[in-house]
Amino acid sequence: MGVAYFAPYGVGLGHASRLVMVADQLQGNGVDVKFSSFGEAAGYVSMKGYECATVAPVEFAWSMEGGFSVKHSIANIPVWFTNFTRQVNQETRNMTMYSPDVIVSDSRLSPLVAAKLVRIPSIVILNQVKLLLSPRLRQLAIARLFEGMVGEFLGSMWNMADRVLIPDLPPPYTISAHNVWDIGSAARRLEYIGFTSPKHHITESEINKVAGRLGFDRSRPVVFIHVSGPAETRMALVRVALEAVKKLDPKIQFVISEGRAKGETEPKRMGESGWYYEWCPVRDEIFAMSDLLVLRGGHVALSQAIQFGKPVVTIPIENHGEQLGNSAKIAELGMGVMLHPKGLKPEQLADAISLVLANPEYKNKTTELQKMTEKLNGIENVVQIIRSYL
Repeated sequence: MGVAYFAPYGVGLGHASRLVMVADQLQGNGVDVKFSSFGEAAGYVSMKGYECATVAPVEFAWSMEGGFSVKHSIANIPVWFTNFTRQVNQETRNMTMYSPDVIVSDSRLSPLVAAKLVRIPSIVILNQVKLLLSPRLRQLAIARLFEGMVGEFLGSMWNMADRVLIPDLPPPYTISAHNVWDIGSAARRLEYIGFTSPKHHITESEINKVAGRLGFDRSRPVVFIHVSGPAETRMALVRVALEAVKKLDPKIQFVISEGRAKGETEPKRMGESGWYYEWCPVRDEIFAMSDLLVLRGGHVALSQAIQFGKPVVTIPIENHGEQLGNSAKIAELGMGVMLHPKGLKPEQLADAISLVLANPEYKNKTTELQKMTEKLNGIENVVQIIRSYL
């Protein structure tokens, strides 16, 4: 049937997880899928049973407080250029060795450059076409000018791909709107394909089985605090969450997931009403049973929240332009509350959880958006586009 070469961005698991879902469908139809990545994503892909070539990392720097570090990222620019060049060389060798029919990049430029060099068609999946600076930096005129110039440059670079796919709802409901709109000529080539997060159909019996194992009363509210993102950013939020749950109404049941890939999968009990996972193996069942999700601003997690019809409290990574933009759009659409991570107090998180649970309008708005997602299957759309090249 052919060979497809997948290259997800290596930080976090969102990019890798959606390409693994695409790969599962393709492999079931006899397509040979090869991967390349770095960081946590490479480990995740290997854990899912796929061959994954490891390439040099190109990633942002993070502060000890769990935020995006502008200073350290700027200091890393020479390393980025060196490793980007190494990535292009490594990808070119891999593509020559595997002879794929199509290259599928998820938010990485180097595979697109390599694909051009070896003359193989390429597809890019993006929920961030341009680089967004933090709101603090954007107050400076020179920073806004820089952001606009970089946005146009990145738009032209992504245009190297034969297809530019946006895994999101079409305007005006695009969750990644702040990250993909207003980019000049590149905007005309964007294809909105629907969310690429899995559309799991969790049965009531599966939910009840997990609820029974956790000792949850289905008549009482359940809150799932799902921490994700680069390893350096997670523990600061986990510490806030551990204190916040102590301040919730005792009737509220909760689960905290640290999001540590390859972490302990057996949960630890927290008081009478909660559990703590290092890695949650029943994530989808808990998504389905929850009345409220506490999430970062990652696109995959937010799109899954909409597909499950769950209101959210978002806590984007500090200074992370993409997550800040996604979270702001969620608040604009009325399906949740955004909390700023800098100086976040446990009391603020507990109050936001109580507010969203008490106001049915958040749930109603999320249900409206959920109905829209039923008309678009992003994973199936990506699979069909890839098959057209095989």
